[in-house]
Amino acid sequence: MAPRWRNRWLAAGAAAGLMLSAYVLVGATDPGAGPGAARCQAAHDKREMRGAWLTTVGNIDWPSEPGLSADEQRAEMDERLDEADELGLNTVFLHVRPTADAVYESELEPWSRYLTGEQGGDPGYDPLEYAVEQAHERGLELHAWFNPYRVGLNSDIEEMAEDHPVEENPDWLVEYGGEGFLDPGNPEVREWVTGVIMDVVERYDIDGVHFDDFFYPYPKDGEEFDDDASWDEHGDGFDDREDWRRDNVNRLVEGVHDRIQDTEPWVRFGISPFGIWRNDGSDPTGSATSGLESYAAQHADTRTWIREGMVDYVVPQLYWERGFGAADYEELVPWWASEVEGTGVDLYIGQAAYRVGESGWREDDALSTQLDYSEDFPEVGGDVYFSFTSLTGAAEEAYEHLAEEHYADPALPPVADPSREGQPLTGAVTGLTATADGDGTGLEWDEVDGARSYAVYRLDPDEASLVASGDAEDRCEALSADNLVEVTGRTSLEELPSGEDAPEGTVYAVTALDDYRVEGPVGALADPRG
Repeated sequence: MAPRWRNRWLAAGAAAGLMLSAYVLVGATDPGAGPGAARCQAAHDKREMRGAWLTTVGNIDWPSEPGLSADEQRAEMDERLDEADELGLNTVFLHVRPTADAVYESELEPWSRYLTGEQGGDPGYDPLEYAVEQAHERGLELHAWFNPYRVGLNSDIEEMAEDHPVEENPDWLVEYGGEGFLDPGNPEVREWVTGVIMDVVERYDIDGVHFDDFFYPYPKDGEEFDDDASWDEHGDGFDDREDWRRDNVNRLVEGVHDRIQDTEPWVRFGISPFGIWRNDGSDPTGSATSGLESYAAQHADTRTWIREGMVDYVVPQLYWERGFGAADYEELVPWWASEVEGTGVDLYIGQAAYRVGESGWREDDALSTQLDYSEDFPEVGGDVYFSFTSLTGAAEEAYEHLAEEHYADPALPPVADPSREGQPLTGAVTGLTATADGDGTGLEWDEVDGARSYAVYRLDPDEASLVASGDAEDRCEALSADNLVEVTGRTSLEELPSGEDAPEGTVYAVTALDDYRVEGPVGALADPRG
């Protein structure tokens, strides 16, 4: 895949004779304003969610099997994160609580069985701590993915660790359809789940907290979810049990969001609900679809979460192709776009990488055709793929086609709080040097206090002059998606393209991103020719 920025240098020969003024190389820019200060379109265009779910339940994505040694698990995590970087992703959603257990060191819940093969079995290291550290080193965000209520299959329940919360609180458990769930109607459950999540938020340097579509369980014929006891005790004020159930979920969602905002406001909270809220046959404001409704089936009232600001982002799982009768992708994308419009809640699309190879998903453009359509909706801020290993397995060729069409340049992650754009908490990068040799160009710079990651740009002479102008709009336009070559957590880069096709005067710039992912000011530019 040939990035667009590399091709641009071939057309820049006319500027080859331009030389930079000395003040450009020492950095004469406003130290208090980042490249997004002007709120220009370029600042928006270079930000996009590009994520994938890294699933631990059933060992779908990682680790490949239970019982691997700590070194083997770490090596597999390194491989997954390297692949994420190579695929052009910027976010990994790591499944850290698959069945009310932990893929991290916890005093509240036992170790997950998917690590060692036995719930409660110590893997010999802290997987989440390691994953966060390694993801950030690569410039990747890591969102901790929790299942709030699922306990597991009945066979799992029979082999729970002695310190599992259900063993200690058996009245929290509801068995349904061969599986076990924490009872969403029990206030003690809501308090426990919120506490578990906040324990992770407070102890780990995660970038986000994420729920999938498991709230009340998907319905099964002939089965009843037996929450009579909690309904009798806590259902006062509700005439309808379905409304009460929705309120139970809403209380959990709102409570988690509020606690995160009060504690670590740069940690983003999002949910990936089933792709249909309500059909227009049930509610005229619903989508023109005829599938299962998350509002009724799982008591997940996504509209309320969006309108009342209970989430920072939503990732509806739109796992249907364009033209599919019961749930047309071309119907659902605009419906969800209209739901978030003007709310401040970000919208990303959950993409079905796992379906590539099935009927309707067999062409090379099986994934890119989805993005071809949704990219025309400005409310869509990116995509998340299920699941991770599909991108390097069954969907490999389809994803390569998608990357060529849509991911030619890297992308910065979305900001945690758009109101902070242009108000960075970090200063300018200092000590930037560039060294060219026959193998490429290497960059080094000083660590910036408070930097979460760094954005590296390659500028032609005209663009370098724009950066040096001191005008915020000019600077923003120059530090664009076309010129972004890397996002990293390190303070050096090796073997960047040598630039032999670049005109004389081509330079590099590096900016720091703070905890909110707001980009800091530009410091000195570096010329590899000295």
